[in-house]
Formats: sequence, C-alpha cells, structure tokens
Amino acid sequence: MTTAAPAPKPNMGQPIPRYDAVAKVTGTAQYAADMPLRDPAYAYLVTSAIAKGRVDNFDLSEAQKVRGVVDIVTHENAEHLEPAKFFSNGGYASTTNQPLRSPDIAEEGQIIAVVLADTYEAAREAAHRVKVSYTAATPTASFHSPGTVAARAKGQLAMFKDDPKVGDFDKAFEEAEVQISAEYETPPQHHNPMELFATSVAWNGDSLTIYEPSQFVHGLKNGVATQLGIDPDRVHVVNPYVGGAFGSKGSMTPRTAIMASISRRLRRPVKLVATREQGFNVSTYRAETRHRVELGATSDGKLTALRHEGWEISSRADAYCVGGTKTTTRLYDCPNVDSLVWIVRADRNTPGFMRSPPEVPYLFALESAMDELAYQLKMDPIELRRVNDTNREPIGGKPYTSRSLMACFDEGAKAFGWAARSREPRSMADGEWLIGYGCATTCYPTQMAPAAARVRLRRDGRVRVEIAGHEIGNGAYTVIAQAAATRLEVPVEKVTLVIGDSDLPPAPVAGGSNSTASTCSTVMMVCDQVRQRLLKAMMPNQGQTVGQTPSGGASRSDQRLDLDREAAFDALGVSVIEEYGEWKPDGAPADAFRAMHNGQVRMVGGPEFGGRIAYAFGADFVEVRVNRFTHEIRVPRVLGAFAAGHIMNPRTARSQLMGGLIWGVASALHEATELDERYARYVNDNLADYLVPVNADIPDVEVILLSEEDTQINPAGVKGLGELGNVGTNAAVCNAIFHATGQRIRRLPVRLEKIEV
Repeated sequence: MTTAAPAPKPNMGQPIPRYDAVAKVTGTAQYAADMPLRDPAYAYLVTSAIAKGRVDNFDLSEAQKVRGVVDIVTHENAEHLEPAKFFSNGGYASTTNQPLRSPDIAEEGQIIAVVLADTYEAAREAAHRVKVSYTAATPTASFHSPGTVAARAKGQLAMFKDDPKVGDFDKAFEEAEVQISAEYETPPQHHNPMELFATSVAWNGDSLTIYEPSQFVHGLKNGVATQLGIDPDRVHVVNPYVGGAFGSKGSMTPRTAIMASISRRLRRPVKLVATREQGFNVSTYRAETRHRVELGATSDGKLTALRHEGWEISSRADAYCVGGTKTTTRLYDCPNVDSLVWIVRADRNTPGFMRSPPEVPYLFALESAMDELAYQLKMDPIELRRVNDTNREPIGGKPYTSRSLMACFDEGAKAFGWAARSREPRSMADGEWLIGYGCATTCYPTQMAPAAARVRLRRDGRVRVEIAGHEIGNGAYTVIAQAAATRLEVPVEKVTLVIGDSDLPPAPVAGGSNSTASTCSTVMMVCDQVRQRLLKAMMPNQGQTVGQTPSGGASRSDQRLDLDREAAFDALGVSVIEEYGEWKPDGAPADAFRAMHNGQVRMVGGPEFGGRIAYAFGADFVEVRVNRFTHEIRVPRVLGAFAAGHIMNPRTARSQLMGGLIWGVASALHEATELDERYARYVNDNLADYLVPVNADIPDVEVILLSEEDTQINPAGVKGLGELGNVGTNAAVCNAIFHATGQRIRRLPVRLEKIEV
C-alpha cells in the first residue's frame, strides 16, 4: 500500500523523487574511477613515513623486479610543474606543498614516489617494496607540541579579512552583572567520503581528459592547466557524480597534475585510486581548534559584552583558517563585541573545508557558553536566546534579509516536548539512566556565486539544461531539473540535465551551500529568456516581459505557456529554442564573470551581502541518556527545525538536514582523528577505528521545515541548507549532557571516560 506525499507547505517545491535515483540504485551512475580507459597504467602512491626531514635515497631494486612495473617516479626524475597558488588566497590548490619537487618532507604521508604498473596489484606490491632512507627531525604536531608558531589570521590570507568588533568590550565586560569565561576545544576530523580519492587521466595529442571526483570542475581544469603550463581549453574534466566530498574535493589536490604529467611522459592513460589510509594525508581535513568565549550580561539575560578568541592549526606551507568569528560575533544582539583569530603552524598537511567549516567548531563554543550563561542566570536557554534575538547584526548594523530563528525554536520546542524538561541538572531519570535535554542555535550564511547555463526547449516540450554544476549527493540533478520544469511548465520527466563537465557553461564550486541558490537562479533566468521569446511570438504587439532583472530578488512568471506553445514555435519558424545566460548575485565584483570562466570563486553573501546580512537559521534539540554506572552516553532523539527560504524539494532537503543532524551528533560523541604527537602521525586512518554513528546510535531523527519567504537574496529565493544541519548539534548534545549529569564538558569528543557522575 502506498500513500500520497503530503502537499508541500507554502514556498516549498514538490517533494519529487531524486532525478538520479534509478541510476544510483542500479549501479549505472558512473563515478570517476568507473570511467573506462584503454590500456591504462595503474598508479600506486608511496608516502612518507616521517613528518619532517628529508629523503636521503631510494632503493628501488626490489620494486623494479615486480612483473608488470612500468616506471617509478620520484623527485629525482619527476617533471617540474609550475607552482600552485593556494585556494584560500585566490588560487586553485588545496596546498602549496607540492610533492616530488625535492627530497624535503613537510608532513607525514606526503607523496614521495609513484609506482606505475600494468595492473593495480603489481603497482601495489612494488610500492610496498620501495625502500626509503630518511633523515628525520622532530615534528611539531599540534597545540601541545613545542615549536608551534602562532600569528594573527588577519593579513595572512584573503579569505579572512578582519576580526569583527564594535563598542568597548573590556569596559562592558568588567561592568557586567553576570560574567561567563570558558575555554573549549574541538578535535581534528577527516571527511572520509565513501568514494575514495581517484584520478584517471588520458591524453589525446596535446589535449588532456581528467576523470576525478571534484566539487569544482572549472577550478580543477584551470588549476591543472596552470601547473602543466598549457592552455585551459586543452583540459577537459568529466565528473557527473561525486560519491561524497564534504569539502575534501573542492580544490585541486597535488596528485592531479602529477598523474597528468606521468601520463604524458608514458604516453599512456594513468589511473590512480588512493587508499583510505592515504586519503587522510593526500587530501584536507578539519583542523583542531581552541576557543575562549567571554560573555557579559544583565541579570535578565541581555548580553552586554561578547568576546570570541579562536586558535586553529595549519601547516607550515599555508596559512589556512576558517575564522568563524564572522558568524559568532553577529549572531546575537550585543553592543560590545571583540574577537581575534590565530593561526598556529605545525608540521602537518594543510587543512581545508569540511562541512560547515567555520560554524561547526565556532558555534560549539558560543552555544555552549550561551547554555552556561542560561544556567548561571537560572533562565531557560530558549528564553535567553529570545531576549538576545535581533533583526540587525551588531557589528555593522546591517538588517537580516530574513531571520526566523525564534520561529524555529518555538516550532522545535513544541514538537520536541521541551516544556516537560525540568530546569535543574540531574533532575530527570529513568532507572539507571540520567536524562538530559539540550538545545542550540544553528545558522549558516546564504552564499551565492556567478554561474552560466544553456537551456534548449523543443517543440514537443522536451528540455535540455547544461550547466557545470556538481552532484555531490546533495540532489543537484533533482532541484535544477525542477527549476527548469517549473519555469517552462513541462513535466520534470521531460527535462534532461547535463552537469559535472568542464565543457559546459561554468558554475561555482559546490561548497558553502551555494549550489542550489546559484545554479537554480541561473537556470531560472535562462528559462525566462526562453519564455520571453515564446511570449513575444504569441503576443508580438504587447511587449510582455517575464520575471525581474537577473540580479534581483525572487522572480515570478504570471503568463502561462501551455495555452499555445505550438503556435509560438510556428510563429518563430523553428523547432528548437536555445538560450545561454550568465547570472551573478548582488554585490558580486566587477570581474565576477571573467573569474568564473577562469575557474576562480567570487562568492558573496552571509555577513558580506552589500548593505544586508543573509543567513539560514534553525534550532537543534537533543535528548541524551547517561548511564549512572557504565557512563554510556545514548542519544535516543534528535530534532531540528529549520528555515532556509524557498525549499526547492522538501524530500531532498529533509535528507540533507537529517544527515547533518546525525553528523552533528557524531562531532560531539564519535568523530576525532587521533594524533600520535611524537610523530605528527594520524593513527585511526581507516573506517574501522575512525568512529562514526551507526543506526543503533541514532534511533529517532526528526526534521521540521518552516515556510520562509525571502525576496532579497536571489531569484530562486533559496538559502543554502546542506551545511545548516550539522551546526550547533554538538553543543546541543553537550548541553544535554550537562542537564543530565551536572557536568560541563568543553572538549570534544565526549567519550564515556570523561563522564564523572
């Protein structure tokens, strides 16, 4: 028996099934490593066993005896590649530490050799027979290690522009009736997407084709071309599906140009699939962070002073940081704010974007501190947030385009049963289980970037949409197809969507939850151009227009096309209408379109959206149970209520948010990359030891989608939500643990050995 899907709420699209569902469940969806190559050489990486020092020599004699070995490439015989500029400073690369350039070792797991063979098995065996002699130095691993170098983030990288501040924090904090000062820590974490890091390359004359899981095919195309010293038009990146990424496949990694160079040298296609263990080092990760949060408030809970200081680990090579104070300093109404972010250099690989890069660690600190303040005030945590809710951010006084934070708390509290929560810690129990309820704010900036699209409408209503967007599991195929189908008034089954190919019109990196807002706004605009041609043919003397200006707010179309599409095609004398268009959001710089075609990012939104500030909001609620005797921690219920503008597809949105909530619980209780600080080496670099939740850990997850209309952000009216779901959940879990046990835990992850009840 089947039941009809519930009718969508106002300002929500239809919850249709995924466009790519059949392809994925039948195995016909092709990922990068699935792409067939003719007679490829298989590559296997040899990576450094030390984190600092140099390679003295290689003994390749045993490796070269393995049947089928074609070549072994080291720094001694590798092609010299052009330097790669760091992504966070306007370049393409995830790190400027380029391997195979010299014998120097800057991080554990650095690529020091590549073995090529006729089979994967031969390459693997030979790689394990490569013998390396090192001169090792003592590495600096993390905050606790000697030899770190700390400096203010401001001025070190383009993506972190300033430390937000306003008023006189010191004076206000000193005079505050109630004060909170606490320190918090989050651990390193790795993305661990199910799809391994793979690169297949093939040359056809002087043209290169790359099959690689990428969140930014145009960036990868231009970045590899720069390193190889060739025209970008000679590079073609194909990647219709990405099997999970979470930020790890957003910028060019060092391996790609190396594989292309080796393939050119061998005059043979090359296929590389890095192992799970190698993926911990040859890609990026979420760096560990430290925080100090100081809050001053009146006795009735009104914030008068807020200071957030953060420290983040980065590599010696690159000044990377996420700098989440740009959000935490603007979240609540407070007249006196101060902040400071530090980058701490160590002998590690360069960190990178990991789902909700700034917000996950930084809101853990702020939302934990807000809970501590609520308890000190003997105030309900939701009411504390209500007292400090605001329609204008405090740093620049900019108005929010829309802000439904308290509506999320109200809806979520009602559905969760927050009213049944007793106020005092350790006051709720069920036998040997202590019960706690916790909540936290979640938010994520609404970001957009320029994009281009081509739309072709046929007389019979079939539509073809081309845009170099990315399907990273987020439902991009589905929502872009829906946008076109809705705009052109055809069934979605008649829409063919082609994405994930650098020969298509460029789209931005699939990161920062900007994809739906950027690609759908662009496709809608180009569909309106198609509509305009039809309507002019149908009503040539009325000068009708469709929608609003490309950079305006949410557009709409009042005229319907189905009254006589055939007549319009007859009047035009064609059987196909094709339109191309480029869209950019309000506030995009003058070079936005040029940068887009060069594979560079010009993203706007969030706190930097002209005279406005744009965020999606939500409220997380968690029930925990802590065993009095074993100290086991269980999370039987998680609920999130979210408002993110127009929801293109409630079904795919719900899945994204549910996954985010589960990941938020994982960031509180499970996930941590264990580091051997003696050697700056990752220890649990596999899925057996790297802990993630399983079904038994998350019995009940509920997602509530609130209807919200925002006409100021983009033509689609969309706010990003892919990264919204896992922000704040870690704080909500810890706040619930405090309510259950009376013990405040400020260092993640929370394992049973930390419980002292």
